[in-house]
Amino acid sequence: MDHPDTKKKKTSTVFNVATLLIAIAIIGQFLGFLRTKLVNANFPLVGPNSTDAYFAAFTIPDLFFYTISAGALGVAFMPVLSDYLHKHGRRAVWELTSSFMNLLMILMFFVGILILIFARPLMHYVVAPGLAPPDLKNATEIMRLLAFNPLLFTVSGVITSVQQTLGRFFFFAIAPIFYNLSIIASIFVFRNNIGLVGLGIGALVGAVLQLIVVLFGLKELNFYWHPRINWRNSDFRTIIRNLPPRSLDQGMGQIEDIVETHIASGLGSGSISNFNNAYTLSQAPIMLLGTAISTAAFPRLNARLSQGRPDLFRKDFLTIVRVMIWLTAPIVVLCYFCRGYLARLIFSRGNEQISIIFGFLTIAIFFRVLYAIISRWYYSRKDTRTPMYMSIFTVAFNIYLAITLARPSAYGISGLAIAQSIVSAIEVLILSVIMIYQDRKLLNANFWLGVIKIASVTGFTVLAGFIMISLMPLNLLDRGFVTLGSKVAIIALVTLSVHIIVSALFELEEARPIMRFLRRIALKPIKINLS
Repeated sequence: MDHPDTKKKKTSTVFNVATLLIAIAIIGQFLGFLRTKLVNANFPLVGPNSTDAYFAAFTIPDLFFYTISAGALGVAFMPVLSDYLHKHGRRAVWELTSSFMNLLMILMFFVGILILIFARPLMHYVVAPGLAPPDLKNATEIMRLLAFNPLLFTVSGVITSVQQTLGRFFFFAIAPIFYNLSIIASIFVFRNNIGLVGLGIGALVGAVLQLIVVLFGLKELNFYWHPRINWRNSDFRTIIRNLPPRSLDQGMGQIEDIVETHIASGLGSGSISNFNNAYTLSQAPIMLLGTAISTAAFPRLNARLSQGRPDLFRKDFLTIVRVMIWLTAPIVVLCYFCRGYLARLIFSRGNEQISIIFGFLTIAIFFRVLYAIISRWYYSRKDTRTPMYMSIFTVAFNIYLAITLARPSAYGISGLAIAQSIVSAIEVLILSVIMIYQDRKLLNANFWLGVIKIASVTGFTVLAGFIMISLMPLNLLDRGFVTLGSKVAIIALVTLSVHIIVSALFELEEARPIMRFLRRIALKPIKINLS
């Protein structure tokens, strides 16, 4: 049994890591918004050199990276790595890591060659058949520049997976910042010469910079690369067995993105850009809350099971789920009420359409955040097949809904967002039912009481948000960061304050750390020097 001081230290560690990841993710998301805003501001939404080409070009490279590498790193690799570290120590971890990284590097190198060769037919026949010839040319050239980005991201991902397993998160967190900065710099370097294609150069340089930053994170870990693949290692074979289900799971999500881009390309020039801009907005809270918190908690959940403590695994998991629900609820409320403000603040053109699409995506935000931690419940237990089967079903259903709802005679481009929200809710519901069925001891009365209290508190949060936008409406002439930013800041401050205060009145444990901090600040004596 853990000593109270040890338990407190572990809880503090997860909190500190989550705080670090959220803080740096905020910077990353700001740079991501700035990058997208600058792309929209410096290149046209419609006509030759449309931003549609820029957004479409990333779909195929992302498909291969997420299918082959990203899914494997987080859930097929890290749980096994945690067990391996616990049993055999670091030297054995370096051998296992080298074998896995060498295999993925070989696969991703051949993927890069395929993208270089088949970029144009992939873009024309698969991704965006509705692109005009100039846009098709730009998209093809950008895709070719991105051909080996999956390889670079794969090496970065393997290295950061090791760092996370060993409790080192800083370099993992800051590396994407350099990727965004590189693309932002490329906008100003290339906008008046080679134009939109220069963004592909920026993305390539950014991937190299990201890898360099990640390599600095190996300092003092004594990492040693072995230039071979040890097929005889049983744990390596376990990773390989777990790889196909998770790869298919991730790949299905990327296929969904390609289908959505394909559909959007037929809905008129600018539709791909508008949908991707709204999707970028929706990803911010998912990354800040879902990805950051679940990433911070995942190594600890793995460790609980490696230690043979399923009771503590359940306790930690439920605590994290409640915190994520409590944090996400007011953010979703703010996103919905402030959708017009945010679209106009961040995107200079097409903001009315972006606002509508983003409004429909707010439901998906809540369920995507929950999915981030619920999926890790399965992955910690080395169950990659259940999420895979669920993804096959939900992606197929999403494609059907997207085709049905995104018809010009139905909801148009907004139909893609409606489909995502419906499917994300169904996915979380079904996975939760299966999870409860597999572990009958998981949920308890205290958890349900907390969820009911959070739902009640959120009712007051909704009321506060509605009152604030009524008092500070979005006017037709509202423009600029000062005007729009100040309105959003005031609405958010009041709405979040109501959420925290009412949570404290309802005695929700999630609000206690914040209230203790505020009480400490308010009651802290001020030293006055009378000399």
